[in-house]
Amino acid sequence: MAKTNYGLIIGLTIAATLGGLLFGYDTAVISGTTEAIKANFVTPWHLSEGWANMLHGFAVACALLGCVIGALLAGPISTRIGRKWGLLIAGVLFFVSSVGAAYPEFFWSIFGAVHEKALPPFILYRLMGGTAIGMASMLAPMYISEMAPTNIRGMLLTFEQIAIVVGINLVYFVNFWIQSGHDSSFLFDVGWRHMLASAAIPATLLIIAMLLVPETPRFLVLKDRNDEALSLLKRLFGNGEAEKTHAQIKETLVEHTRPLLSYGWTVVLVGIVLSVFQQLVGINAVLYFAPHMFENMGSTPNEALSQSAWFVGVSMTLFTLVATFTVEKLGRKPLLFWGAVVMAVAMILLGFLFHLHMVNATGSAGAAAGGSSYVAIGAVVVYIIGFSFSWGPIVWVLLAEIYPNSIKGQAMSIGVAAQWIANYIVSQTFPMMDGSSALNAAFNHGFAYWLYGVCSVGAAVFVWKYVPETKGKSLEEIESVWHLHRKGNN
Repeated sequence: MAKTNYGLIIGLTIAATLGGLLFGYDTAVISGTTEAIKANFVTPWHLSEGWANMLHGFAVACALLGCVIGALLAGPISTRIGRKWGLLIAGVLFFVSSVGAAYPEFFWSIFGAVHEKALPPFILYRLMGGTAIGMASMLAPMYISEMAPTNIRGMLLTFEQIAIVVGINLVYFVNFWIQSGHDSSFLFDVGWRHMLASAAIPATLLIIAMLLVPETPRFLVLKDRNDEALSLLKRLFGNGEAEKTHAQIKETLVEHTRPLLSYGWTVVLVGIVLSVFQQLVGINAVLYFAPHMFENMGSTPNEALSQSAWFVGVSMTLFTLVATFTVEKLGRKPLLFWGAVVMAVAMILLGFLFHLHMVNATGSAGAAAGGSSYVAIGAVVVYIIGFSFSWGPIVWVLLAEIYPNSIKGQAMSIGVAAQWIANYIVSQTFPMMDGSSALNAAFNHGFAYWLYGVCSVGAAVFVWKYVPETKGKSLEEIESVWHLHRKGNN
């Protein structure tokens, strides 16, 4: 009897995780360009402090609105044309947006969109890129979960987060390499363009990969292509397991699709709240504005880019691997709970360091503070560690696992869209809070970090009380959990 083809499964997983690489690359590429965006598209308008901060935040975070659109589109796309073709469309959109955002004047200059007036096409391309990321962020883990065997599904789903952090880590070094040896005028003139245009590379890799891989067996059954589904399952799992899995899929998809609330509100709400908390803990404020944070701690612009690469990027990569090797042993809930606790401690400590002027408004440690700037950097690293072994990878694992097959496209689309809405709110409000003269007079840059710390406490409580453990269950077995939960509430 043929055995599980782990080589093929891992190969298909890696191909799908290029969607995660695209996600991570764009998440961090913007961090190297935030000050250039402000100088080129915001400062020339001579707005008041409040409006300038708001416009700057929107220019940086506008892609996240596209991510919401992309996540909502991904559900219908995954159901109608498939997971594979949805990821291919995402790759094409992202390629166009990467080049367009780097050179927003191209074509649009005939309409007068030059210099600061090129902001509208810049935002348009960033929205397009966000749409691609929103689609990929949902479709990639869905593709992986539907190809993976139960015993290593959680581990393979963490590959998505590994790809995200590899993308983040890679682009921190790309940004540093582009800026290395140059002053800020180079960054404001052409450096930011090179950074954004470089994102076309992972987009191209995703396009090529999706032209080569098969569609998932669950989608094939959904479309009554049962012979193709069974043939693929035999290639993946061998004859005996393939027949069993095929029968389970057909049984759970007997109605093909069901109304969103067929299993009650609980399963939908758990996914939404997990997604929202993943962002309310403040991760993308740290990722998008990492160089700015390190400048607040006394670093030069070049030092800040280097520190972002080494302290943030490398820490994320290493500790996401911890999740990869522990998720099937320790389970999903313990990792989420303890990760939230670690993040809460780190953010509250960082807030106090700023509030007590142990790291002052210009970033350098005061005379009495000694090495407090290093303690602040350490708090950021500990926070990144806490996120990386827990809420970074494990939320994606659960989103790909908890939804029953017959509502997966709809429910996962809503959960991921909620995540991007929360991401946008965090990314939009961080520069408003951190740039507020009133808040800084009272808290010296510490307010936002306290807020993220409190949200981390809320995340720990939510996991403890409401999130089910899915370790060791097939996707079809997890569906029965929600059947039982619904019966218990009736």
